[in-house]
Amino acid sequence: VNMFEYETTGTCCKKIGVKLNGKIIEDVSFEGGCHGNLKAIRTLILGHNIDEIISLLRGNTCKTKNTSCADQLTYALEAAYKEQN
Repeated sequence: VNMFEYETTGTCCKKIGVKLNGKIIEDVSFEGGCHGNLKAIRTLILGHNIDEIISLLRGNTCKTKNTSCADQLTYALEAAYKEQN
């Protein structure tokens, strides 16, 4: 299965790549954004169920924005799951 690409809105990260096995996160990549933080998020979420990660990260904001890279990741996970099913 190829990486599903999601174009973000309102964040420094411009694109998120997601690879799922059912609802389990196999891989994720970020284009742009805060490298260290996004690398840490990747490490923390690999192998987890998308529902768990969505419930943890949905609504997370960055500075004065009404979204964040973590929040956008939740939409990427939903879109990737919908695309594969």
